[in-house]
Amino acid sequence: MRPHFKWLAPGMNLKRWLLLFALGVLLFSLGLAIVFNYQYIGMLENAIFLWVYRLTGQYLSTGMILVGMGIVTAGVVTMAYATRKLILSIISVLLPEGSNGLINLIYEKRRLNRGPSVVVLGGGTGLSVLLRGIKKATDNITAIVTVGDDGGSSGRIRSDLGMIPPGDLRRCLVALADTEPMMEKLFEHRFGGNGGLAGHNFGNLFIAAMNEVQGDVELALQASSKVLAVRGQVLPATTEAIRLSATMCDGSVIEGESNIPLCGKCIDHVGILPEDVLPVPSAVAAIREADACILGPGSLYTSVLPNLLVRGIADELRRTKAVKIYICNVMTQPGETDGYSASRHVKAILDHVGPGVIDYVVVNAQTVAPVLRDRYATQGAVPVEADIEAIEALGVRAVKANIINETDLVRHDPERLSHTIMDMVVKLGGKSERVRLLDYYLQEEEGRQR
Repeated sequence: MRPHFKWLAPGMNLKRWLLLFALGVLLFSLGLAIVFNYQYIGMLENAIFLWVYRLTGQYLSTGMILVGMGIVTAGVVTMAYATRKLILSIISVLLPEGSNGLINLIYEKRRLNRGPSVVVLGGGTGLSVLLRGIKKATDNITAIVTVGDDGGSSGRIRSDLGMIPPGDLRRCLVALADTEPMMEKLFEHRFGGNGGLAGHNFGNLFIAAMNEVQGDVELALQASSKVLAVRGQVLPATTEAIRLSATMCDGSVIEGESNIPLCGKCIDHVGILPEDVLPVPSAVAAIREADACILGPGSLYTSVLPNLLVRGIADELRRTKAVKIYICNVMTQPGETDGYSASRHVKAILDHVGPGVIDYVVVNAQTVAPVLRDRYATQGAVPVEADIEAIEALGVRAVKANIINETDLVRHDPERLSHTIMDMVVKLGGKSERVRLLDYYLQEEEGRQR
């Protein structure tokens, strides 16, 4: 869409005010006519009649209509020109990019504000990768983050301050941030040296400090979101301290998220301690109002499932009318999903929380480069097999897509993954106003690319 026509795009909230401005000019003109005596208007009309008569030799009603339309057009053009000059005068100070920068800014903000409501559940690096892509399609994002981490900086803060671990929460805040690169770099900075701060992440310490200032972790996340200009909201699955527990295939029990992948045993099932922790009410409300609920990507047993084990979360997923999508990992994870196919990932979720929490699973269809396959093989990881028939035998529909970005690592590509998810939301997520607007913008984007 050309910049000038973006002013008229749906959802811009500008057309109504332009019409109101025109009405105001009309009322202003009528008021002036009354104040200065309406007879002057009659005198002007007679003068125009006389002018038309001199040009044509007769009084023509059609000619008067044309003259009237000409005056109306001149008025509209004058109003538009004056308004444009006024706006340009203001934005020349505020925006170096000029008027195109302003309209693009307004257009993007309105588009994102009216985007679909998306809830993402998970943790770890995978969730932050997805959020970086999703935030380009909508501002109505809720990230529900697992809080079972007990290692590294997060584990130390959890132990020392008695708060939920901030690490995954920080990653999601940074991923959804719309701020200066230096601020993002600062929040990801990890202290070196050998002192008490060694190994701590600045963003983790910031959230911990904000938690003490606000006295509540949700308020702390809201305040942190303002600092980072976060799009959407980041919420913990629960505000209570939980600990992961895994029962292995040999019957042994391993406690602690950081210990589970290190024991080198096959996982039978996982749980959380205590078992009856309550979810954050705003997280439950977000699931109820969502157009789409997305699980993953991320570690199956230590990032995705812990959220679903919080009391009430799985039940809300079953009840919601939102389309429910699970994003399967691209590579197996040593110590967690050794030898797992895509269907086995799905089966593990259904075995833990029952059916109805997944409608669709997105699996990678892109071939992993041989050099990367060999590198991952040395670590015990292989590409996850996309066994479509086995997935659909579980009552879940499978969607294959090219969604990875290969550099030194094999990871989901934020933009490809986001485009796949948004396309599914349009086709499968109902016909709410937010979804219809998303469809409009996606079609417009495809038209530009063609």
